[in-house]
Amino acid sequence: MASDDKTPGDQQSLPEAPRHSPFDPHIWMWLAVMFLGYYFYTDQASVKPEKIAYSEFKQAVVRGTVDSVSFKLDQIRGRYKETTNERNVFITTLPGVADNALMPLLEEHNVRIEAETIADPGWLQLLIGILPWLFIAAFFVYSSRMLQQRIGGAGGGLFDFQRSRARRFESRDNETTFADVAGLESAKQDLQEVIDFLKHPEKFQRIGANLPRGILLMGSPGTGKTLLAKACAHEAGVPFFSVSASEFIEMYVGVGASRVRDMFKNARDNAPSLIFIDEIDSIGRVRGAGLGGGHDEREQTLNQILAEMDGFSKNEVVIVLAATNRPDVLDPALLRPGRFDRKVTLELPQRNARSEILRVHLRSVPTDDDVDIDEIATRTAGFSGADLANLVNEGALLAARNNRQSVTREDFARAHDKVVMGSERPDLLNPSERQRTAIHESGHALTAILLPSSDPLHQVSIIPRGRALGATEQLPSEDRHNFSQPYIEARLAVMLGGRAAEKLMLGSVSSGAADDLEQASRLARMMITQWGMSEVIGPVHFRAGSEHPFLGYELTQDKDYSEDTAAKIDSEVKNIIEAAEQTSLGLLTENRSRLERLVAELIQKETLDKAAIDALFSTPVSIEKSNQVPAVEAPAANH
Repeated sequence: MASDDKTPGDQQSLPEAPRHSPFDPHIWMWLAVMFLGYYFYTDQASVKPEKIAYSEFKQAVVRGTVDSVSFKLDQIRGRYKETTNERNVFITTLPGVADNALMPLLEEHNVRIEAETIADPGWLQLLIGILPWLFIAAFFVYSSRMLQQRIGGAGGGLFDFQRSRARRFESRDNETTFADVAGLESAKQDLQEVIDFLKHPEKFQRIGANLPRGILLMGSPGTGKTLLAKACAHEAGVPFFSVSASEFIEMYVGVGASRVRDMFKNARDNAPSLIFIDEIDSIGRVRGAGLGGGHDEREQTLNQILAEMDGFSKNEVVIVLAATNRPDVLDPALLRPGRFDRKVTLELPQRNARSEILRVHLRSVPTDDDVDIDEIATRTAGFSGADLANLVNEGALLAARNNRQSVTREDFARAHDKVVMGSERPDLLNPSERQRTAIHESGHALTAILLPSSDPLHQVSIIPRGRALGATEQLPSEDRHNFSQPYIEARLAVMLGGRAAEKLMLGSVSSGAADDLEQASRLARMMITQWGMSEVIGPVHFRAGSEHPFLGYELTQDKDYSEDTAAKIDSEVKNIIEAAEQTSLGLLTENRSRLERLVAELIQKETLDKAAIDALFSTPVSIEKSNQVPAVEAPAANH
């Protein structure tokens, strides 16, 4: 299952710093001091009154010792004029029966009468006094936490963002084994030495052998770099530290280098161990070349990685694996001996490898008896392990949508078309466009059948999918690894067969051939500038641009030839394409009756496979395919 599966079973993070309570201890201490101060202040500011009987209160009034009184509900608070007691205030309670003689009695003895408002309870006053400070303290703590999260803290303190973000997996947490990695036999053999070294380092150290400290996994997206690293860690039975290179970089200078130091320290403390850095090209680009921008923080992080890998001693059993699909942009210091000095290239799986990958993914997917895994593997030339996993999943989704208990051959066929070209859009074409599309795709299909050097025709369809109005699919008889000139010329003729059919039957061409012309022009230019397949230009290689090592397209437009040579290349490209179109036009003119029958059948049935096309003609096409060694598989002509 050669796919970049980055989802672990159970993750065990690196040990974190002890988590603190939501509030800092200093804040709690400050609040406690404020509360006690407020309590003692209010307690000392008020003197407790002496409680006396109501009759005793009236007698004191009559004796003239009461200076003033205040009423609050059924309570009377008073103050003596002169007293030897420490407390000169008293409190009494009115009787249940109204005493109408009290007020005249107080006025007769010149007692000052005051009205007291109803005060709030003491606990409420305390709460009102402290609550604003609580809100201020909470706002301070919240702001501190948010600032910590923004700069990468993990709950272990304000400066915890300097710790490594590498996730640690033990062998029991990682269930991926080499049995789950299909189609990468050569890569697994290269990594077998790493496993043996991690298991028995003394065997290598005794004989004086030093294993490479860094192993670089290079391959197209989805070829299984991360999955292979996880399987390597499980087979070795050692701690596995996994991190993405982009997690080192933060907005503050020096954070990336600090995290690198912390990660390597944790790996050394748990040696023997394995470090996996995914997408290392995000920080490992060439320094000072302007690639990816002149980012000082990124370069400091890269310098720290270089220093840490140099710091390994011979007895430190720590191996660094890194994955990238852009090895062309990596700094040379990373690739020198002593760092990432071993490179493991992961290619797209061949047909046998695709069959093994499909069997791995189909372990938990019930299939019908009519499902042929080898047939699916043949149809999926150029698919990565991740693409094959997606294909199986799309087939299962289609079966579940139709309430089937197992996935059928038709489900996988529809899933393949959906993955390659997109979902169906049957109502997109009007009748006139439908006819033109049928003519166009029939031109592709018939040209592919008539040319002896082309790939066998598999299917032709006029059902719009994604951005394509129709599709002609060819399947190579076997996987190919080089181009031959007859095959490329046949491929160009097939690409231009749709445009030639429109010109032959409708007298005009349309914009439907835009993708055909783009692919044909690129292929013809590569024939001239890179493969020496032009008598005019000769066996010379010209750099037309910086090409991606795995994706195959040009990244820059730098040229190493003159304008006069460029004009000759452009003229030769035009001649090759025009010759391919004339080849297609001649074949279709000679077989116009077959072309018309194919168009009519395609309009009626919308999709035809090779068997249906052979049955359409009274006799099979008489031209026999050549027995030459086929070259590189070509993509289907999609529109």
